[in-house]
Amino acid sequence: RVQLVESGGGSVQAGGSLRLSCAASGYPYSGVCMGWFRQAPGKEREGVAGIYSGGRSAYYADSVKGRFTMSQATAKNTVYLQMNTLKPEDTATYYCAARVYCNVATWNAGDDYIYWGQGTQVTVSS
Repeated sequence: RVQLVESGGGSVQAGGSLRLSCAASGYPYSGVCMGWFRQAPGKEREGVAGIYSGGRSAYYADSVKGRFTMSQATAKNTVYLQMNTLKPEDTATYYCAARVYCNVATWNAGDDYIYWGQGTQVTVSS
């Protein structure tokens, strides 16, 4: 059974930083695309960042480019989302998700992800 467990959320003031972690277990495929998504109350789910295990670099939404960095520790089956210079509009529940493959054109298609974590809350105050 595949499990994705997020951690690292919390409350921070604008301009601060947080690092989210997502630990995966039970994943049955050799390749994996991991994505970070977020959803604020009353808003649609938004792709934040994605990374493919066989790729060179991560993909980012324009809204977080230059502020967020996604990385992976393959040996630990864990991905991270380092979030710097946080803004109040970054406030949301953040989810990690997994699918077999993605690329620059498909990483943010949330409906194509098979596995999802339970989410972790990030609150940024002004």
